[in-house]
Order: sequence, then C-alpha cells, then structure tokens
Amino acid sequence: MELYTTASPSVRFHPRAYLDRITEIARWHEQAGIAGMLIYTDNSLIDPWTVAQAALERTDRFVPLIATQPLYMHPLTAARKISSLAFLYGRRVALNLVAGGFVRDLAQLGDHTEHDLRYDRLLEYTSIMLALLRGETTTFSGTYYQVEGLALSPGLPADLIPELYLSGASDACMAAAATLGATRLSYSKPLSQIAPGQIAAGRVGLRLGIIARPDRATAWEVARARFPADRRGQLAHRMARGATDSIWHRDISAVADTLDEDGRDPYWLFPLKNYKTFCPYLVGSYEDVAQYVQGYADLGYRTLILDEAESEADLTHIVHALRLGTMLEQEPQQ
Repeated sequence: MELYTTASPSVRFHPRAYLDRITEIARWHEQAGIAGMLIYTDNSLIDPWTVAQAALERTDRFVPLIATQPLYMHPLTAARKISSLAFLYGRRVALNLVAGGFVRDLAQLGDHTEHDLRYDRLLEYTSIMLALLRGETTTFSGTYYQVEGLALSPGLPADLIPELYLSGASDACMAAAATLGATRLSYSKPLSQIAPGQIAAGRVGLRLGIIARPDRATAWEVARARFPADRRGQLAHRMARGATDSIWHRDISAVADTLDEDGRDPYWLFPLKNYKTFCPYLVGSYEDVAQYVQGYADLGYRTLILDEAESEADLTHIVHALRLGTMLEQEPQQ
C-alpha cells in the first residue's frame, strides 16, 4: 500500500506553534518511510498550500497531498502554485480534489450547487489545470469555466505532474475519479461487511486511524484513554450528520449505529461518534492490526491515509504493525 499521514488541523494550535507541529509530523513520518501527508482545507483552516511549502522546506522526499477546492482558486492559480513549488524546490506534490465541503462553508462562499453537479464542476476545473500543467495552450468553454489561449509560466517538468486523489463514496464521485484516473479515497466499512468483489473498480484507498501495541489489552486501554466518551461531541456528531449531504458521512455514521464497543473487533468508530475524528480506527495488537490492514489490501485498496499519530512513540507502534503486515519497508529510510 501507498501510505500517507494526515496533518493536524491548525485550529488546535496557537500561531507559530503550528509550524513546529507540522515540522515534527513531516520529519517523523519521512524517517519512518511514509510517503507524505494529507493537508485538509476548509473555511476555518490556514491555507493548505502554505502548509505544504513548510513541509517541503523541512523534508527531503515527503509529498504534501494538498486538498484542492475549486471555490478557493482558479485552475490557473492552482497550476501556478504547483509549478512554482516545483520551480523553487524541484519537488512533486499530490492533490486531493475536493468537490464539496461543510454545508455552512459552501453557503458562506455563496455556493448552492447540487451535490452531483459539484463533481461536474470539479471535472472542468481539473481538465483545465492538467492541460496547463502539461504545457498546453488551453482554450476551454464549459458550464463553469471558460479560458482562451491560456498558458502556464513557469512550466512544470513532466516527471512532477501531481498524482490525483478524490474523496467520496457517491456514484458521481466514482464516475469523476474514473474519468480523471484518480485514486478514490473513502472511509471503509468493517471487513465483515464487505463482500469480495464489492469494492468499485479503479484505484481505491481508505482513511484509518491506528492504535497498536504489543498486546491487545494495552492497545484498548490506550484507545479508551485517548478517546473517552464526550456528550458534547456526540451531540456535535448528530448535528453534523443531519446537516451534511456527504454520502460517506451518512454511510459511516449508519455503520457506527450498528457496532458495539466491546473491543472484540479491531474496527472502532467510537471516536467518530464522539466527534473526535472523521475516520474509523483499528485498535489491537500488532498482529491484529497487520491482519486487518492486509484484509483491506486483499480487497483491492492500494492507498492508506493514516489519521494523525499522537506522538513519535505512537507512530513507532503504528509502523511496527504495518511492517509486520509488509505494508512498509523493514527499515526506515535514512
């Protein structure tokens, strides 16, 4: 599997302290052999391109996976940011293409486009951006974007064209990912609820948090201490669930309603139900976690976006489990 981590959200940090955190995360994970880091975007977070530049400046091979929302910038602006980072650092970035977002964020931006039509807009946006990155003088007339004789400067070396990822679980998302040749990221159900052959065709990936320790009991002790019950968080989750048109959020919340929390299965949605994170967790011994992740690989998942590790020591446990499942090289990159 291709492995990424996730950047901490800036809203949890004081100014200046966030730069130290991003630097820590990038260095820990690069040394451990993780390919890069997903950087989110919404109306409450600092600019993901600025975070990406900070990560590039402080690493050697780490790949920022930058959330790219058409409402925030013109496709020429996105292409220029990619080519400018390549010009300055000789490095590649990857893009997580975002069609929508929080309903409140979209309303604040004056966008009331229907769910499926947002993917049509994303396709137009990405088509223009990719044409520019390939060095083409671009003319395009669509429903959402029109450009005439547009070109990119500075140009982008062909080997630095970004890999594309697209988050979502709807039919519109699957169709857009297939058209773009993008890896579709989603939030998977427990293995017991996925039948062989049920995963959609194409390149697919998933997001998971991992809490692994040498033995199962210790892992669950750590997990429950890190994510205790939170009444306010549960209410926030219910409000968010009722206010979103996100297919993945609806589906994963429905799965959470059916699961108990007895610790017999590594798959755990309690943090999501308490609004502490937005992805499932795997909890257990190194062997438990390794076998579970391998189960997803056997189903056809090829990319894993890890939730943020709590500390470097926590990452060491995660890496041990992933190496046990041969998801990582046996020795860290130096």
